[in-house]
Amino acid sequence: MKRTLAIVCLLSVLLAACGQEAAVDSGGPAPATLVLTGGTIETLDDAVGTVEALAITGHRITDAGSAADIASYIGPDTRVIDLAGRFAMPGFIEGHGHFLGIGYARQILDLTTAENWEDIVSMVATAADKAQPGEWIFGRGWHQDKWEALPDGLVDGVPSNEALNRAAPENPVSLVHASGHASMVNAAALAAAGVTIETPDPEGGTIVRGADGEATGLLRETAEELVGRVITEYLSRMTPAERDAVMRERAELAAQAALELGVTSFQDAGSSFETIDFLRQLEDEGALDVRLYVMVRGESLESMAELLPHYRMPADDNDFLTVRAIKRAADGALGTHGAWLLEPYADLPETAGLAVEPMEEISATAELAVEHGFQVATHAIGDRGNREILDIYEQAWRDAEVDGKPLRWRIEHAQHLDPDDVPRFAELGVIASMQGVHSTSDGPWIPSRLGDKRAEATSYVWRDLIESGAIVTNGTDAPVEHLSAIASYYSTVSRRMANGEPFFPQQAMTRREALESYTINNAIAAFEEQDKGTLSPGKLADIVVLSDNLLTMEEADIPATRVEMTIVGGELKYSSN
Repeated sequence: MKRTLAIVCLLSVLLAACGQEAAVDSGGPAPATLVLTGGTIETLDDAVGTVEALAITGHRITDAGSAADIASYIGPDTRVIDLAGRFAMPGFIEGHGHFLGIGYARQILDLTTAENWEDIVSMVATAADKAQPGEWIFGRGWHQDKWEALPDGLVDGVPSNEALNRAAPENPVSLVHASGHASMVNAAALAAAGVTIETPDPEGGTIVRGADGEATGLLRETAEELVGRVITEYLSRMTPAERDAVMRERAELAAQAALELGVTSFQDAGSSFETIDFLRQLEDEGALDVRLYVMVRGESLESMAELLPHYRMPADDNDFLTVRAIKRAADGALGTHGAWLLEPYADLPETAGLAVEPMEEISATAELAVEHGFQVATHAIGDRGNREILDIYEQAWRDAEVDGKPLRWRIEHAQHLDPDDVPRFAELGVIASMQGVHSTSDGPWIPSRLGDKRAEATSYVWRDLIESGAIVTNGTDAPVEHLSAIASYYSTVSRRMANGEPFFPQQAMTRREALESYTINNAIAAFEEQDKGTLSPGKLADIVVLSDNLLTMEEADIPATRVEMTIVGGELKYSSN
């Protein structure tokens, strides 16, 4: 019996060896798990070029080439997707947004559709009719410069809260501006926060007041925190189970929105350690469908000094959560007169904007970042805000005696730059993390804030930055703008505003540059170019399939382009069918 068993084992080994030898002799590759074929696939890798097909094994790309070449990867268990002539490219990387903020915006009143102040008051009144007395009403997305008409009695270009007080007398109301840099609150909210005629403006913020000295309800920049603290206490009354359910729904809504729009990676511009803990739990559960690159935000210098080493999470293989950046803010938004300018506003000459965070704290954060190996990403919109941050970065590297270029520090938005500061981005290696759609969204009213000459010289100078050698990235700042990469791409190549007029079109990007700004440039900005940004063999299989070719289609038709499929890590996460 033992001898028979030995013979059987020997035969098995020989047969296995013969099988292996046959496989080697055939020269055929191992079957892929997924093959995309029959389309136009723009890899954005010059060494690979534009191909017809991709082979994917697990979560990475195995090969790229002609349909005939890739056919050799098709085995009995390979899933084959016929692109039917459609256009595939690296998945869009959202370069600057607020991930959970997208989900939150879907849980509250959506004010982005309001055409005037009366629409907003009506929405609040409807919500108040359904609410219990004392229950807060939240909304986001209003922008006075985008309304078809303005009511009478404006203060700093914005209505007072009188109509809100009538619409919701028993319910505190907080309506966040589209930019996130101001809020309109009603009298009940001001009372809950203890804001009176004697309350001083906080550092870096403004309680906008009428001629009588009373608050109008508009809270600019850090003044939002006066009501924000009361809101935090109100929301803390939820049970842990209630809060967990709300947060999970928020994350699911955000991921769903991203996948439907072809976004496979999302650079989150600021989350607390507590929020990062929540996202880490989702990743551990396999409940994150979009890859996140998260910046630490809202933590004290003392907290960061203690905890940054424990929260540094570089990307690792098929990772869905990376943490290796710190977010700070130099100024506010141009729309709320909060952007910090070198000269006063043309339409509000009594101010040149605000420094919303002490420059000393940002300098101290830069020191911590160098010490702990973190990237710094600082919000700066106005020309003075940008200059101050460039100066801080340069000084921090000089003090630490390090070369700043490999650190890839960023300025978020970089919307208005003095011409003298444009070449400093490339010289210092600072990444201009910009959002194309902001230019065409804000374009109609930017000249009113800056004047025509200053607007043209300083606003969204992509071409000047690129030609100076700087890396420019792209995104939407969602939920400030809609998370549509297609819309932002169109803005970047056309500079065409909603009124049909171009906004300083000489600063537009080429089609290829714009595609790179949404893919490989964003990957570089997150130290992830070895895994993302092109469809090169060996990289992660993060792919979007579109209805049309963004590189060759008629420019005017770009906004109608549809996302047909979104693939993350070799898995089909979204299909329009």
